[in-house]
Amino acid sequence: MQDKTHLVDDITGHRRMRRNRKADWTRRLVQENRLTVDDLIWPIFIVPGSGIIDPIPAMPGVNRMSIDKAVEAAREAADLGIPALATFPNIEMELRDETGSNSLEANNLINKATAAIKKAVPEIGVITDVALDPFTSHGHDGILRDGEIVNDETVDQVARAAVMQADAGADIIAPSEMMDGRIGAIRMALDAAGHQSVGIMSYATKFASAFYGPYREAISTGGLLIGDKKTYYIDPANGTEAIRDAALDVEEGADMLMVKPGLPYLDICWRMKEAFGLPTFAYQVSGEYTQIRAAAMNGWIDGERAMLETLLSFKRAGCDGILTYFAVEVAKILAKR
Repeated sequence: MQDKTHLVDDITGHRRMRRNRKADWTRRLVQENRLTVDDLIWPIFIVPGSGIIDPIPAMPGVNRMSIDKAVEAAREAADLGIPALATFPNIEMELRDETGSNSLEANNLINKATAAIKKAVPEIGVITDVALDPFTSHGHDGILRDGEIVNDETVDQVARAAVMQADAGADIIAPSEMMDGRIGAIRMALDAAGHQSVGIMSYATKFASAFYGPYREAISTGGLLIGDKKTYYIDPANGTEAIRDAALDVEEGADMLMVKPGLPYLDICWRMKEAFGLPTFAYQVSGEYTQIRAAAMNGWIDGERAMLETLLSFKRAGCDGILTYFAVEVAKILAKR
């Protein structure tokens, strides 16, 4: 028999990586990571009123919704199999003050939205944030005193707000304000109020990022912000500090961990999952969403492929799920496959 060995066989030692790539069926057979609808959490924005669907200019395809419309959106998400929503309020300016006191109103916008969604669509999870930025007149996540975001007073307030959110029906509290000790304080407050079954998804590593701009437009805090958030968010240069920060949250009782933003911090996702083994999530934030959407709208990239590729990258980096504004769009695509 004629020897058909090729130079390439000698070079590779008869190992050819393309064998497993030669056909669709082999590629499917050896695929290491898959994106499913079970990986998706859909962040939505709530506004006062009724019958309102208000497009956000900086986030094409994303709307602010009144509670009745948010309930309809929750039903659509549940029907698509999306496990959970993350809700964010855009309250009236006259209700915002230096301490974010409206966060402690049991019947505030975020709590009314939670109650309405859980009543109408009980099977969908509701994840709420206790950061004060939607409620403050200065746009910061905590209480501002003499030019400083005060840690301990803010922790006291967000712990009280967490109990009210749980009372309204929130399934998971996701504190994003990055105050020291907040996870332990919230856990203690929830347990004391009888909410042992309410989980905590810690924004364990929230970076002082340039990618939050469109979100701040969505909740109307961009024009309010005094200074920056570098005294309490993590420096983007500091990976080891981020893991130390997450370790404290684990010790304090976090049930799940989140990395925010997502794509620029895939290394943190991997390190955090490897270090702690807890369910780990990435937040594909507004700036990440808008980059993909805007480039696609201009015909510069294939938007659908870029969207799915970035979400798959989070799975490859060890994430159990992703908060993404693409959730409904992705769920519809996956349902057709």
